[in-house]
Amino acid sequence: MFAAQLRKRRVASRKFFKWIWHLDKVFVKINGELHYLWRAVDHEGEVLEAYVTKRRDRHAALRFLRRTMKRYGCPQVVVTDRLGSYKAAMKVLGNAGRQETRRWLNNRAENSYLPFRRKERAMGKFRSFETLQKFVSAQPSVHNQFSQERHLNRRETFKQNRSAALAEWRQLAA
Repeated sequence: MFAAQLRKRRVASRKFFKWIWHLDKVFVKINGELHYLWRAVDHEGEVLEAYVTKRRDRHAALRFLRRTMKRYGCPQVVVTDRLGSYKAAMKVLGNAGRQETRRWLNNRAENSYLPFRRKERAMGKFRSFETLQKFVSAQPSVHNQFSQERHLNRRETFKQNRSAALAEWRQLAA
């Protein structure tokens, strides 16, 4: 509930053009069955979209890309790994020229899974597909809200940003 409102405010405050997206997928087990978590991360490191599927094929990649582009528009550059599903989906969408797949270029997306994995470990894994989808749609918004990158800012700036994030959270929770 709060995550959707946070995301709407975050999107409304920014202009979405000439962005670089980093796309990646990760393996998640639900009751011993393998599922795939697809994520789109922007050039600033914020998670745009997360989507869970049972397959890792062109159809799943196409569905994920269409869903993300519907919400955020078309990016200038899409950075992916060398999975063939991305290439096939980008060809269908007509964005094949915008895809980049060089080595180590997708590290931003690879590292965006770390907060998810920490929470997954703390929760003791997932037991249903629906629970996983609800969690991955809410958790990144909350993480984006409170992740202020302390190492990049001075202490005064960090404290101001943190208090503003807490005030916004309290306003939504009230």
